[in-house]
Amino acid sequence: MSMTREIGAGLDGLAQLRAFIAAGKRPGIGDALDFDLVEVDDGHAVFAGSPGPHAHNPMGVAHGGWFATLLDSACGCAVHSKLSPTQAYTTLELKVAFHKAATAATGRMRAEGRVIAFGRRVAYAEARLVDAAGVLHATATSTLLVMEK
Repeated sequence: MSMTREIGAGLDGLAQLRAFIAAGKRPGIGDALDFDLVEVDDGHAVFAGSPGPHAHNPMGVAHGGWFATLLDSACGCAVHSKLSPTQAYTTLELKVAFHKAATAATGRMRAEGRVIAFGRRVAYAEARLVDAAGVLHATATSTLLVMEK
């Protein structure tokens, strides 16, 4: 399923993301890892999710891949918010730094992404993963390729 074709065909990136939120739908990765796009603005995107047992590694803490997925999504959708109707993007590089573990007891977390620079072919974004108390759990920087569809 392509949500961009199903819900946001012909819209610019920001309008597409707003349409996704309004429709209450999420892609398969959001279902599998239990997280949602909850806020979007020009150059800014926020995902929220809870690191429940579905995201735990054998030690009982949230797997780094769960952190990285939320951070990649926040960086990517921050860039997506700046796309024209004829553009698409893909992540070229993602660097994640882990600062603090999370468990189911941590509760709902927010991955807050923002665009640092948006060029004709390349964009740069960063994101932070924080818990409800504002405690920082991870950060990421991302390089993304901007292309015509």
